[in-house]
Amino acid sequence: MQSLDIVKILDHLPHRYPFLLIDRVLDCEPGNRIRALKNVTINEPFFAGHFPAYPVMPGVLVIEAMAQASALLAYQSEDAAPDKKSIIFFAGIDGARFKRPVVPGDQLIIESVQLRMVRGIGKYQTRATVEGALVAEAQLLAALRSP
Repeated sequence: MQSLDIVKILDHLPHRYPFLLIDRVLDCEPGNRIRALKNVTINEPFFAGHFPAYPVMPGVLVIEAMAQASALLAYQSEDAAPDKKSIIFFAGIDGARFKRPVVPGDQLIIESVQLRMVRGIGKYQTRATVEGALVAEAQLLAALRSP
C-alpha cells in the first residue's frame, strides 16, 4: 500500500485550486482500491454561496472528489500521469445517493474500488464517509482520452 502527499497528487491530477478536491491519499493498491482525504474548511470558495446561513458542500463536488480519487487510482494503476497526449475524463455516473450533508470541519474520506478497466474505460465503486458515516456513494465511469 502506498500513500501520496499533495506534491505527488499534483503530479498525477491536472486539477488545481480551487478545483483540486483531494488533499492526501491515505493508501492505494494500484489496480484495486484507493482511500483519500479531503479536509473541508469554511474557506472553500463555494461556501460563500452554498449556503451562507448553513454552509453545505455541494453534492456534485462530493461526486467530483470521488471522481478525482478514482482518476488517481487509474493513473497509479497504469503508472501514468496526465500529459498532452492523454487525460482521464469523467464519463458517467450511476446510482448516486446522498445520505447526509458535508459541512465545514468535516474530514471527507473517499474510497474507490476499481471494478474493471477495458480499453481505457474504467468503472469504479465509490463512497465518501465522515467519521465512519456514509455521506455519498456512486458508481463512476472514467475514460482515458486525448485532450
